Amino acid sequence: MASRSHRSSSSGRRRTALVSAAVAAVVALVAALIVAFGPDHETDVADSAAATAVAGTRGTPTPTTQEPKPATASPSASARTSSPKATASTASPRPSKAPVSQPARKASASASLAGRIKPGVSYEGVATFYDVGNGDGACLYGPTSDVMTAAMNHTDYETSRACGAYIRVQAGSGASVTVRITNECPLPCAPGQLDLSPQAFAKLAAPVQGRIPITWSLLSPSTSDTVSIRYKTGSSRYWCGVQAIGHRNPLARLEVETASGWKELPRTDYNYFLSEQGSGCGGAIRITDIYGERLEIDGIGVKPDVVQPTRVQFAQH
Repeated sequence: MASRSHRSSSSGRRRTALVSAAVAAVVALVAALIVAFGPDHETDVADSAAATAVAGTRGTPTPTTQEPKPATASPSASARTSSPKATASTASPRPSKAPVSQPARKASASASLAGRIKPGVSYEGVATFYDVGNGDGACLYGPTSDVMTAAMNHTDYETSRACGAYIRVQAGSGASVTVRITNECPLPCAPGQLDLSPQAFAKLAAPVQGRIPITWSLLSPSTSDTVSIRYKTGSSRYWCGVQAIGHRNPLARLEVETASGWKELPRTDYNYFLSEQGSGCGGAIRITDIYGERLEIDGIGVKPDVVQPTRVQFAQH
């Protein structure tokens, strides 16, 4: 019984040893497999990473190859920089010219200064004629040898705003004449009517006709004359009347310089601008035509009823 029991114990130990050996063999096999296949797998991963790195390296030269382009574009940029400089230098004369041309544009836009008789408008009416005598009239320019004159109807005379205006008159026959407004034709002269000197009427039709239909429009004629200033009889530094003579274009306003600045004087129907309180009498004078051009005149003393010439004249339009 003892020997049988001993045999059973030895046999169990042998089985245990065999199992342990088998487990060890399996473990060794697994370890071998891990050793065998592990490096290859890591190599594949490394190769894959290397491929990725190479691909990334290949992507890097793209910006590198594009970097010369900014260098190439840099001269273009400098060329563009110089181009605006050229543009700026080209444009710089334009502002210097602008002040010269702007007054003309402003003048064209100043139609509101023209009153009833506006530039570029053709008016219809009738022409008659009257005995002008020595050529003086309601405008109080004084006697004149100029026979190409006319009296403007009361409505278009407009409190002497028409005084000094040059008018081109045309008859239905096509004949025309240029006259200067020196007088007023009172009612019943109708709007559009001109009462001409006999000599001017004769340029349009035979005087026996007496009355003819006409069209007329404002002119800005060529002239070598300059503007003159005259103070009214009785003027002093306490009261004065000021008149402008020989202006190419009709006057819109007359101002005098006072201690508080420029003061516009009211206009009378006898073509003088009055300073009732004497403000600005004997000081600088500023006149503005219907186109908006301003002329400043200095050095004109209060000399009643004396025509004092200046060196200025309005621009032709």
